[in-house]
Amino acid sequence: MEINTLTWVVTVGLIVALLAVDLVLAAVRPHKVGFGEATAWSVFYVLVAVAFGVWVVLAHGGEFGTEYFTGYLVEKSLSVDNLFVFVIIMTTFAVPEEHQHKVLTFGIVLALVMRVIFIALGATLLSLFSFMFLVFGLLLIFTAVQLFRHRDEDPDVENNAVVRTARRVLPLSTEYDGGKLVTHVDGRKVATPLVVVLVAIGGIDLLFALDSIPAVFGVTQEAFLVFAANAFALLGLRALFFLVKGLLDRLVYLSTGLAVILAFIGVKLILHWAHEDLSPSVPEIPTLLSLGVILGILVVVTVASLLKTRRDPGAKAHPGSLRATRAKEGEPEGR
Repeated sequence: MEINTLTWVVTVGLIVALLAVDLVLAAVRPHKVGFGEATAWSVFYVLVAVAFGVWVVLAHGGEFGTEYFTGYLVEKSLSVDNLFVFVIIMTTFAVPEEHQHKVLTFGIVLALVMRVIFIALGATLLSLFSFMFLVFGLLLIFTAVQLFRHRDEDPDVENNAVVRTARRVLPLSTEYDGGKLVTHVDGRKVATPLVVVLVAIGGIDLLFALDSIPAVFGVTQEAFLVFAANAFALLGLRALFFLVKGLLDRLVYLSTGLAVILAFIGVKLILHWAHEDLSPSVPEIPTLLSLGVILGILVVVTVASLLKTRRDPGAKAHPGSLRATRAKEGEPEGR
């Protein structure tokens, strides 16, 4: 797949322009985002992503188009789990609704920056060392196992090492001051809790980048498609948050489904490594089959989750954790 400089510039320019619109809206008109507004923006971002995929098919063929749509689907499904954690962060730190828009936009920009860095690093490693396909595959399988083991847990945001460090290092106020990051208390300049929220979002973004980039490289090795799939999936994250945050609790099997998807892509990467480095007789998993499997898993997970919560209204979804969370005071250790 040959991508010239102009195509890169136009694609990056489009993404930056869409991000700029989000930033301007968050800064100029802080407000509670309603269902209608969230729906309109969600549909808009999905249509933009689909239109880009259609262009890929027309300009570079169906195979690359399939790789893009599969990568987009993987990143979109992982971003929903990201939303779970965003909800936990917003709730834990009691972020005012009119400023959640700003926090989410910051999180998306930071997530995109981190993914660009990891995409460049991942593409370089894969081009230099073919065994990195094996490393990425094993990493995804390990992540899948950990996510499945702790699928009924929530990440312990307040006890995150980065958040604890921020609390120790920064002088913090106890109250929000509108959307300000810094305020004055008794004549002393201090950071508001919004800074800790942004630190927590940044730490979570880093963890998700470590998982999502190997996952999408399991679908395509084209850096341009990896970047585009990540960028367009992330662009719709803010609107999706306000659209589905009331429904997230019902996706009780999402973490299980994501664990299966990550394990599947991990196996796909290992088979690709074995096919390239050990023997051409080792079968590979076609991208079109991957698309079907991933889409099927997401459909099954969604339907099963809705049926479960319909039978048991008290059932609640969890984003899952990659390690056991520390038991709260008065609660027993373990699940």
